[in-house]
Amino acid sequence: MVKTSQFNTEFKCEYGVIERLTPMVRRVVAPNPGPFTFKGTGTYIIGHGNVAVIDPGPELSDHVEALLLGLDGEQITHQLITHTHLDHSPAAKLLKEQTGAPTYGFGPHGSGRFERGAKVEEGGDQQFVPDVKVRHGDLIEGLNWSFECLHTPGHTSNHICYALREEAALFPGDHVMGWSTTVISPPDGDMRSYIDSLRLLTSRNEKIYYPTHGAPIENPRSFVRGLLTHRKMRESQIMTLLEKGDTTISKMVQDMYKGLDPRLITAAQRSVFAHVIDLSERDMIHCKGELAINNTYSIN
Repeated sequence: MVKTSQFNTEFKCEYGVIERLTPMVRRVVAPNPGPFTFKGTGTYIIGHGNVAVIDPGPELSDHVEALLLGLDGEQITHQLITHTHLDHSPAAKLLKEQTGAPTYGFGPHGSGRFERGAKVEEGGDQQFVPDVKVRHGDLIEGLNWSFECLHTPGHTSNHICYALREEAALFPGDHVMGWSTTVISPPDGDMRSYIDSLRLLTSRNEKIYYPTHGAPIENPRSFVRGLLTHRKMRESQIMTLLEKGDTTISKMVQDMYKGLDPRLITAAQRSVFAHVIDLSERDMIHCKGELAINNTYSIN
């Protein structure tokens, strides 16, 4: 145990580090760094004694072991899932096997858009079904902590943010990230829903965000307004490129994302496609044939 101040305490073991961020909030980062996860999935621990875990993370035994060792003598009573991508929810099953802690979430992957298990994009935890389904405005209460649930579809249709009322803090999952913009990948990802969900956050008064990837975000309302401006800029870029004759999404991405890591090209194409779908539904552009990522587009 290494103590650097009253509330900045680290528990270190061979499997990972649990860092204390505030009197109520601890974090351990999973060993899954990459182009979509940055340094890894940040799993948050809330409270003392009887605690909640937010986004248990990927199905990695070392990560689960770090959580269990760091919480020796404490009891996980709640597992809160922001959404069901493979770096967020699969470890919930392992933690439940060890602790019995029930899971909370909006529903299975795709449930906010395609009910009854319809196929959505790859990368989803198709096995996850929450023990307790939550909806927008619901409260989840534990020992000396409470969360308000905010349904924020866009990145996924089942995305939930959790607002910790005792510290005026928000855990936004991947809806707002601390190191990159959020990928919106149709059909489960939806740009119009994402923008509406960002606008919802600008009406809130949380003082700090703890995203699952990246550093905490201070002055979050200003940060979110910046994300909205960024999306309007991307929309304007698409319209400008269409006027210039870039009629395909692959060509747009080449011009919009200079020097992009090749591993991220497909994700960029998916996000541009999400913008194109939104513009088409608003009757601003036309698709030759059905809406598809490989079809051609023009301005109406």
